[in-house]
Amino acid sequence: MSAPERPVVTRIAPSPTGSMHIGTARTALFNWLYARHTGGTYLLRIEDTDRERSTEANVQVILNGLRWLGLEPDAPPIFQAARADRHRQAVDDLLASGNAYKCWMTVEEVAAAREIARAEGRAIRSPWRDRDPAEAPDAPHVVRFKGPLDDETVVEDLVKGVVRFRNIDLDDLVLLRSDGAPTYNLAVVVDDHDMGITHVIRGDDHLNNTARQSLIYQALGWDLPVFAHLPMIHGEDGGKLSKRHGAQAVGEFEEMGYLPEALRNYLARLGWGHGDDELFSDDQAIAWFDVKDVVKAPARLDWNKLGHVNNHYLRQADDDRLATLVLEAMVRRGAEARADARARLTTVIPLVKEGAKTIKDLDDLCRFALANRPLVLDEKSASVLTEETQGRLGRLAAWLSEESDWSPEPLTARLRGFAQNEGVGLGKFGGALRAVLSGGAPAPDLASALTALGRTESLGRVEDALSRTK
Repeated sequence: MSAPERPVVTRIAPSPTGSMHIGTARTALFNWLYARHTGGTYLLRIEDTDRERSTEANVQVILNGLRWLGLEPDAPPIFQAARADRHRQAVDDLLASGNAYKCWMTVEEVAAAREIARAEGRAIRSPWRDRDPAEAPDAPHVVRFKGPLDDETVVEDLVKGVVRFRNIDLDDLVLLRSDGAPTYNLAVVVDDHDMGITHVIRGDDHLNNTARQSLIYQALGWDLPVFAHLPMIHGEDGGKLSKRHGAQAVGEFEEMGYLPEALRNYLARLGWGHGDDELFSDDQAIAWFDVKDVVKAPARLDWNKLGHVNNHYLRQADDDRLATLVLEAMVRRGAEARADARARLTTVIPLVKEGAKTIKDLDDLCRFALANRPLVLDEKSASVLTEETQGRLGRLAAWLSEESDWSPEPLTARLRGFAQNEGVGLGKFGGALRAVLSGGAPAPDLASALTALGRTESLGRVEDALSRTK
């Protein structure tokens, strides 16, 4: 049975050697979407064969990142290092079938042979490929794959199309190191086969590996999966994504205040799309997504577009959830939350979230409502409290105190009525009112600021400012 006839099984296979890169997150998303689109299964394999760098903490970073993104696998993760015996069994099968051989080249001999091969423009070949093992020294050895020297290996990639590799250009890669440790290309093939992976969807930096892995599949007599190699994610300048472009790790995007649903939506558009649709739900993405529609060209991370998408989801999000996220952001940023912070946040967030692109922005826009009395006015705010504006603010406080409906629309009408009664424009007292309400911190329009603070707090802040100047 060929792979396409079986129920679709995809996988994400990160190495726990550091943070979870945003490119890995996009790969996980595409695997998840394709599995959901086809009614298949989406799995996780932790490729932890680098024992020095593969720590439990780094494994947890991956699990936490996938959980936050909403891309948890459909089964417990497989750990590659625990399958070393199975990998060695596959090597024994390749040795028995004549598709692998033992190589006693020393490190120095390999280096010298590689220099010669590079100068001659060919792949490295070991003299032990066709040499009698009986002549072998009593020394450590590796096991190499004995690939074909004629014809070519053809990869029919769902994204790249047909890609051809001359077999003569593919070296006899090491399958087992001298200490018996399996190598990456061998382990990946064995694991994908045993996990029943039908579609290998991964970054196009793995394309060259695919030729070698295809030969291993064939040598073991196994069906090949369908391959799809995704374009890389570049920075806005078209260069390879790096620290100079800003955040790279999933955890950084979380700390910066992006919502997981927004990041899923945005990442789906990096290399794939459905017409001109920029904003869509998970259900829509699942219904529309097909990996064959992924484009070949590298995608570019556009911070402005990401901010636009995140703003959309912030405006849709439940305010209690946003209050929790803002409180967490405040703690990360070293701010102390007052006892009634959550209650205040649930009041102010609906009034200010339209202007926020991230949770950090939302935190900044809410800070004015969480300040303790009496506010410390910055220099600019204090400077607007002239004798004239102080008198007008005193009369305004009395005017506002008569309002029974402390909400934006009635308060807007009340402010306009006061301006008309005074015979001035809002500009004659609006700046001063904003100053005493916010202390110079970012704040929404006056009616919304008053609503967010509530009657007692609003009038109290005005009184504090006027008392300070007497």
